[in-house]
Parts: sequence; structure tokens; C-alpha cells
Amino acid sequence: MSAPAIRLSGLTKSFRARRARSGSVLARALDFFSPVTEQVLAVDHISFAIERGERVAFIGPNGAGKSTTLKVLSGILHPDAGSAEVAGLVPWQKRRQLGFRIGTVFGQRSQLWYHLPARDTLALLGHVYELEPAACRARLKELTAAFDLGPLLDKPVSQLSLGERMRAEVAASLLHRPQILFLDEPTIGLDVAAKAAIREMLQRKSEQDGATLLLTSHDTGDIERVCQRMIVIHGGRVVSDGSIAELRRGYLGAKRVCLWSERARLAFELPGVRVVSELPHQCELEVETATTPVGAVVEAALRQGALRDLTIEDAPLDEVIHSFYRDVKARSLP
Repeated sequence: MSAPAIRLSGLTKSFRARRARSGSVLARALDFFSPVTEQVLAVDHISFAIERGERVAFIGPNGAGKSTTLKVLSGILHPDAGSAEVAGLVPWQKRRQLGFRIGTVFGQRSQLWYHLPARDTLALLGHVYELEPAACRARLKELTAAFDLGPLLDKPVSQLSLGERMRAEVAASLLHRPQILFLDEPTIGLDVAAKAAIREMLQRKSEQDGATLLLTSHDTGDIERVCQRMIVIHGGRVVSDGSIAELRRGYLGAKRVCLWSERARLAFELPGVRVVSELPHQCELEVETATTPVGAVVEAALRQGALRDLTIEDAPLDEVIHSFYRDVKARSLP
């Protein structure tokens, strides 16, 4: 059995952070000359493994430790304690060798030269990754077709829209066929169409190349469309690790029922049933199935008139995740 693509054991990382003095104006002014610092634990003994070819969402609230973990895994930061292996290498010890095996996409940072055409950066990256010229041209042709970059490659990056730039960023990260791809908010700021394109491209290229994906995002669309598994971190600790379906099953106490009726308005006085939105001949309900079965809701609607159509869906994933965060926060309170 092959070793996991990523393996962490007891990984810990802390920082010295400035702490503001409280009290008089003079006391606070002393912060400039003699700042008070404290040790902040960003990553607290986390352990997990990711197999080759897995697509994993690494999520948590702001300040949970996601970006710090990614920086340790990519060799940028040294941990205080614990161990980690990425593609069989210790990241902070073998950073140069690791660079040939991983790709990174950071939504708010660009690896493309801003005033040059994207083609020039991609050519430079081909030299950086020591690709044979013929192999680099063939790979660039493949990525150009996959990401629809033909009209964009010879434009200065400064003239590209955010969605166009992100397509080029992802292509650049895949140029050297990395075994592992780290993605930190890859769709931040993109419109709906651009997000859908990036998600579809990431999933398809991962399946074609067998690349392992570790993705951080606050956009549940990224998680649902791209990933199979979700690791949740909170307060620097892993609090959940499993499939997205398992998280849904554990936190789905409600269904969304949308009804299109012949009658302009429907009335419901059933326990556990809440009207989410209402328009003439249409209403959306949230149904707590433990209190009232969905069938009882449909029967109550039919007693008021014929239905044109209905849909029954699980609650959106973002609501499931928010519910999970609330539970974790409640458990952590003294």
C-alpha cells in the first residue's frame, strides 16, 4: 500500500503576537516603545492523512489555523512540534525538492507577472521547473485548451478580469504536473459563472492527472462541487474529519420543501414548519422532520388545493456547516 500524499502527526505552530495594554492613554502609548507580546497557538497538535488522488476541503472559521497549516505543508513555515510529510518529503527540510511536486493557488496572491502577458510567466515557470521545451509547449497547449486560455495568453495580466486571471493562475500551478495542489480561497471574488468554471476545471484536471487537492474556502459551492471529504479545524484543532455526506447526515434535522400551488396562498399551522419565503402560488418551507414528516406537510397543502409542482431538498451545506460551528463553539465554552 502506497504512503499517503499528505500526513501530519501532532503538528503544532505558535506565534508571538502583540497584546494591547489597557488603561490610560499613557499606558497605551507605551505599546509603541515597549510592546507587550503573548504566545498565540495557531495550530494545536493536529493529525490527519490524505491519500493520493483525494480532493479534501480544509475548512474552519477565520483564525482557525487553516492558512498556517498550509504554509507549514508547503515549507514556508517551520512547526514548533510534530511531524509532517508531503509527497514523501518533510516540507521545511526539503522545500526545493517539494516545489517540483506541489502546486499552489492563493486567491489573493498572484504568481503571474502583472504587466507581462501570461504566456511569458508560463514560459518562465517552464524554465523554473526544468521542463523540456517540447514537453512545456505540449503541456501549455493542453492547459490552454482545458482552461480556454487561447484569447488570454498574449494579453498583459493587468488587462485580464479576475475570473480570467484565476483561470491562468490555476493553469500556471498545474504546468509541471504537480502531485499535490494546495488551494487557498481559489474562487474568492469571482462571479457565479467564473466560480463554476474554476470548480469544473479543478475537478476534471484532478481526475485526469491523479492530483491530490487540499482546498480551503468559505464558499460551500467550492466544497460541494470539488471535494469528497471535509476536515474541519477550530481553534487550531481538528474537530471533524469525514465525508461531506456524513456531515450532512449528522446535522440534517430539516428539509427544504418548495410548493407551487393553484391557490395563491397556503397556510400551515404544523409544529416544526417554518415559512422561509413566499410568493403568489409559491412558498418555500423549512420542515423539522423529527417533529413533522414531509408527507404531513404535503397532505396539508393538498387539502387547500391542487399542487402544480413540489421539490424536497436537504438544507444548504452552508447551513449545515454553520450549525456544526455553533455546536463546536458551545462545546468549547466553559
